[in-house]
Amino acid sequence: MKYSLGPVQYCWEKPQVESFYQAVAASDIELVYLGEVVCSRRRQLKFNDYLDIAHQLKDAGKQVVLSTLTLVEARSELAELKKIVDNGEFMVEANDMAVVQLAHEQGLPFVAGPDINQYNLQTLQFLHRCGMQRFVMPVELSANWLKQVLQHKETLGFEAEVVGYGHLPLAHSARCFTARNMGLAKDQCDTVCSRHPSGLLLETQEGQSLLRLNGIQTQSAACTDLQDFREEMTDLGVDWYRISPLGPESLDYAMALIRGEHAPRPELACNGYWLGQPGMNNLSA
Repeated sequence: MKYSLGPVQYCWEKPQVESFYQAVAASDIELVYLGEVVCSRRRQLKFNDYLDIAHQLKDAGKQVVLSTLTLVEARSELAELKKIVDNGEFMVEANDMAVVQLAHEQGLPFVAGPDINQYNLQTLQFLHRCGMQRFVMPVELSANWLKQVLQHKETLGFEAEVVGYGHLPLAHSARCFTARNMGLAKDQCDTVCSRHPSGLLLETQEGQSLLRLNGIQTQSAACTDLQDFREEMTDLGVDWYRISPLGPESLDYAMALIRGEHAPRPELACNGYWLGQPGMNNLSA
């Protein structure tokens, strides 16, 4: 099993993004997903900026996949998706079925991201016929589900990837709750999510960390950490263990695992979904 770096899900300023990927280029991570997946109003980086970073990473020996929006709401966003699919060099990660259709129409291979509704083998086989080369398991599914899918992996013809680290994307909405929290309309949001580069933590009245707002995306408050289950993943036939960027500490986590060491554990961790439990649970392996 190898290690991948998922797309940055937060609204980081351009210098922070560029600095982060310079460090990624110098690392031993083999596969990097790159692009805006949450909100098209985040314009700190344009398509050509992501292409420049993609070429820098490719020159450093990385496999690069261009990730796409999870919720497509406007014609302008669809036009941007077409531009990404038509890039002519890099594979794309489809997080919306519109990208699946665009890639299929052009006979291009793609990765099915974790937000595609792929909840059974028949769906995965359909996506494979459309050109899917790898699927990222939806974060709410379990090891037992994956075992059933991968029990005849040698005949499937596609790879499997599991999100092993990061705040889990739980839902996407047409509304922007980060802007709403600041008393702003979505259309005049001033990109306020940039003020919360790790999301906006929500707590219960009792002070328990519950959720994390990230623009139109709702995430888990806790950070999933599945490093204790890597041997099980290997036995199941998982090809890639995905690490979602939270900041420089994500690279420290990745490099520790690549060296075969135990990585520093998140202060607030969860692993319940992998074990078929409520997602916010944190249970022993």
